[in-house]
Amino acid sequence: MMKALYSGVSGMRTHQTKMDVIGNNIANVNTYGFKTQRATFRDIYYQTLRNPGSPDTDRGGTNASQVGYGAQIGSVDIIHTISGYSPTGKLTDVYINGEGYLRVINSSGDILYTRLGALNFDSAGNLVDVNGSRVVGLDNEGGHITATPTATQLEAAKPIQINEYDKYRNITINSDGSITAVYTDDKIYTIGWIPVYNIPNQDSLILEGNSYYSVGNNAGTPIANVPGAGGTGPLVTGGLEMSNVDLANEFSEMIVTQRGFQANTKIISVVDQMLEELVNLKR
Repeated sequence: MMKALYSGVSGMRTHQTKMDVIGNNIANVNTYGFKTQRATFRDIYYQTLRNPGSPDTDRGGTNASQVGYGAQIGSVDIIHTISGYSPTGKLTDVYINGEGYLRVINSSGDILYTRLGALNFDSAGNLVDVNGSRVVGLDNEGGHITATPTATQLEAAKPIQINEYDKYRNITINSDGSITAVYTDDKIYTIGWIPVYNIPNQDSLILEGNSYYSVGNNAGTPIANVPGAGGTGPLVTGGLEMSNVDLANEFSEMIVTQRGFQANTKIISVVDQMLEELVNLKR
């Protein structure tokens, strides 16, 4: 009976964690760039009451007899399916129409990755996201960019800061990541370039909050590409990526999780009643 009691407790704990995951998904149903998560369960371990026996000349084989001790969380996975385009009308917002991530550097110097392309230029010409982190790419420090950057140049990318930012107007981010603008001589120049990074095993990315990921030990080395090349998607300006949370699925999972939690509480209630009957045998 005590095994059943502990199994019920472990079942309650796992269902509580799954409900936490579901609650976070639903809370972020309208969070741009959010990727839904799922929780999976696994059994824990078993007490072997009888080992299996091999058959011989005068006796048949026997199977093992084991009793389990409940369940635990097996994994909490990120579902990286690409979601739809949500128009914002803001010309510096970018949607990655395919695989890939933008690389940013926060105020602490940490290198992070994001699918949230809500970008803007500050007064000093830095290309930043909504959190103030600087977007990594190529800028016009050495003059105007006249050709598509090479792989070597992309790998050497640093935070974008547009030189003489106040002398440019009509700044535009194009599908290939190039940033063009009209200079004081009324000519259009390429003044920057935003690469998109391909991460070999994106399932291993670590959530850092604020729509950021960091690269874990199993993620592989991120590779910089011109948007639309190297398996990455081109950029679409004037919009952001919607959350990929499926509300219908989340509500279905919520019902199943609630019933699973309820069933595990019943185990504890029934075991308590059995223990009570056992104690009352003394009367």
